[in-house]
Amino acid sequence: MKIKQEAYDVIDSIKDYIENISEEIYKDPEAGFKEFNTNDLVKREFEKMGLYYVTFDNITGGKATLDTGKEGPGIAVIGELDGVICTQHKDSNKETGVVHACGHNIMIADMLGVAKAIIESKVYNKLVGKIHFIAAPAEEYLDMDFRNELIKKGIIKYPTGKAELIHRGVFDDVDICVMIHVLSGTHKVILESGSNGIIAKKIKYIGKSSHAASAPENGINALYAANIGIMAINSIRETFKEQSAIRVHPVITKGGDAVNVIPSEVTLETFVRGNNVHEIVETNFKVNRALTGGAVAMGAKVEIEDTPGMLPLIVDENLRNVAKKVGVELVGEDEVTVIPPSKGSTDLGDVSSLIPAIETCIGCISGGLHSPDYEVSDKDTAYITGTKFLTGMVIDLLNNDSEKAKTIIEGYKPVFNNKNEYFEYADKLFSKNIYPKCDCMTDK
Repeated sequence: MKIKQEAYDVIDSIKDYIENISEEIYKDPEAGFKEFNTNDLVKREFEKMGLYYVTFDNITGGKATLDTGKEGPGIAVIGELDGVICTQHKDSNKETGVVHACGHNIMIADMLGVAKAIIESKVYNKLVGKIHFIAAPAEEYLDMDFRNELIKKGIIKYPTGKAELIHRGVFDDVDICVMIHVLSGTHKVILESGSNGIIAKKIKYIGKSSHAASAPENGINALYAANIGIMAINSIRETFKEQSAIRVHPVITKGGDAVNVIPSEVTLETFVRGNNVHEIVETNFKVNRALTGGAVAMGAKVEIEDTPGMLPLIVDENLRNVAKKVGVELVGEDEVTVIPPSKGSTDLGDVSSLIPAIETCIGCISGGLHSPDYEVSDKDTAYITGTKFLTGMVIDLLNNDSEKAKTIIEGYKPVFNNKNEYFEYADKLFSKNIYPKCDCMTDK
């Protein structure tokens, strides 16, 4: 298609620009809601293009909009600002442990490349609707003590970037979202089928200290209570529905204070993951019951704090068909594949609970995501194919009076009918309770 080729020719000519942006971000990785330098870079580049970049008063992230001047749907191209903590990676920040072993630097660079290509080729004159460019903070679910402090201060309401941006109305004029991710593999364009959602949990077992050798009978061992709780979770795993892809993976973050003291406080963290919001909630109830059982068995207490994490990513088949067509046009059918739903999670799932959204992987790395061996092994695919793919998606969706976009929007069945329903669901997931409610040894 001629209109695409005009934009693709620009992308070929700005490969060095895209790669240099990616490298600049890579050298200065920042954790979620702390991506100040990266956000300033994005603002700088959009301003050079003549686009106003709307930022927020108290968090990172922003949005630029290119209006075609013709009434039509709003298509958002999303990039993610934050890095991931992987202290073993050779390029991780020595103080914070953060590194872009997640490919988010490529996402931002390609997003900027899309904007530059559409503007310089002037193909927006042939499209209908608005093209939004959203730099989203805090996709990686980490550094939760910091984020919980932001919630307590009222700076944010939700712990992930896209959920917070939904709350702030950033997606109110967006009808479809497209983005890429990076992945290792044998194909250049890898179409996802969805991913799991998360409820995040912090658990604290509260026992009673005593000398572990001379007076263990006077103590209540919180570590034993935690061990029983974990074993109880393992004992109910066969009740987890396989079709819901349930995953529960607790870790002990504090196991005691001294070897000769009965542990009085032991802390755990875990996620409850699944591909269906109802099954996640049901499983979370079972997990809380199992954790409470450990406390009851030892005569201890357990404090369970739940936080909404991410919702399952729902991939619309009609939108994925557009993505497949664009991918085949770019790299050929042999280089395009569809993979099963991921057991991991992304906060794009929250967006997909309201509007059509897709994250297509670009096969350009070696090693694993979030791993010490992560490395970009195919720069042409990362910067040229990735940028062309996103550009092709925007053009296909908004060309011909945005016919494809309108068909996708009309046929989409969201999890929630509106964002108020989404907020009602998410807000119910915030909870902090101590179990059992009475002393099970005295029944008072």
